[in-house]
This record gives sequence, C-alpha cells and structure tokens, in this order.
Amino acid sequence: MPSRMTIATLSSVAALLAPTLSQAQVTLEPDSQWRYLLTAGANVSSGNNNAGTLNLAAEGARLSEVDKWTWAARADYARNDGVDTTERYALRTQYNRDFSLDWFGFASAETLRDKLSNIAGRHSLASGVGRHVWKEEGGFFDLSAGLGYSYDRYVTSTMVADAMRDTYGRLELVLAEESSHKLTDTTSLRQKFALYPDLRDSGKYRAVLDTGLTVAMTRAINLSAGLSYRYDSDPGSNLKKGDAMFVTGVSFRMD
Repeated sequence: MPSRMTIATLSSVAALLAPTLSQAQVTLEPDSQWRYLLTAGANVSSGNNNAGTLNLAAEGARLSEVDKWTWAARADYARNDGVDTTERYALRTQYNRDFSLDWFGFASAETLRDKLSNIAGRHSLASGVGRHVWKEEGGFFDLSAGLGYSYDRYVTSTMVADAMRDTYGRLELVLAEESSHKLTDTTSLRQKFALYPDLRDSGKYRAVLDTGLTVAMTRAINLSAGLSYRYDSDPGSNLKKGDAMFVTGVSFRMD
C-alpha cells in the first residue's frame, strides 16, 4: 500500500494545482443528449532548438437524471532535436447509474499506449459503487470504490514484481474522488484523483491525477490548459516512477 507521505504529497499537488491547471470540460446537462468537446494544442520551434509538440483530445458525455456515460480519447506527441520525448495515446469510457439519490454503480474500461514508459498496451476494466457527496446544477463531488483488472504488455521485457516479464496482469482496488465546479458563468473546474493498489503484489500501486479548468471565450470556443500526473511504484527497470504533462490549447464545444 502507498505510504502516507506519498498520498499526502499527491493530494497536496492536486489541491495546489486544481485552481490553475486543466483540461477542457464537456458540457453536462441532464437531458439525455450527447455533447462533445474537441481540443487541440501545438508548439513548434526551430533554429538552435528544433522541437515540436502536438496534443489532440476528444470527449463526449450523455447525462440524464439517473445515469451518466462519458468517453475521452487523447494523443500526445513531442519531439526535441530528432528525439521523441512524448508518445502517448489513451482511450477511456465510464458508465454511472444511480440506484438511489446518494449512491451509484459504475463500470469503466481504459486502454493506454505509452512507448517511452515501455507500455505497448495497458488494458483495464473496473466496476464498483460510489456516493454523491454533493450534486447540484453547478457541479458535483463523488467518491467511489471498486475492483478492477489491468493487463500490461511491454515494449521490451522488464523487471516487474521481482521477475523479468513481457506482460503483467493483476487485480487492483479502485479508489477515486472526482469533482466538477462552475466557478463563474465562463469558467469551469474539474479534478479527479484515482488510486490503484495492486492486489497481486502487496505494496505496489498506481496513482493518476488530472485537473481541469475551462475558460469560455465564446459559446463554442474555449481556452484550456491541462495537467496530468501518472505514478507507478514499480514501473520496471530504468524507468522513473512519475510522469507529468502540462498542455495548453483551444477547445471547440459541440452542444
């Protein structure tokens, strides 16, 4: 299980960064209609430093009075002086359904490819229950817990769980908190922190932090920034345990 210091550090980072760093947020209206958000960001430099980055994201959400279905996809690529520094692709979907005013069940699926972190493919399924701590027109705050299964396939064999492996599958606990806040008529904030203790190898775990702030310039166009932090207590040989990414861009809302 994670140490108290590590959890405290991650929680402090979330609290400090949530007001200022973000990903754009799709509109949530309880009318059972799908809404979408497309986000793009890029940066190119040449001369003494030849570098470029490209960040693309798409998100969809359908909300009713009793359920919510969301999906999100993103691609992040960066190259500096002929060397790839980021190459990450992710796809996630989650379905929540209320079975009382305060409680809901959820099921989720996720896939990730992060070549520079030696992950050729990580595929995860999870299910559990959650509680609406508060939910109103301006946002929500949810806590959830459940069980999941993750299967990793590595680009090259690596030392994981005290053995050289090409693949690694394990049951995980899923512990998460998530909130969304409408700060003003034009500014929305969201954040999510999830912890995945490994039930196969006691003491190992993953943690994921995302924060979000959207500033509307027009009804359809938004300015956004994004911070994501991924932590793996046992990432494999010669790999760092933490990866952080900050992205700014422009979003187009399709309501």
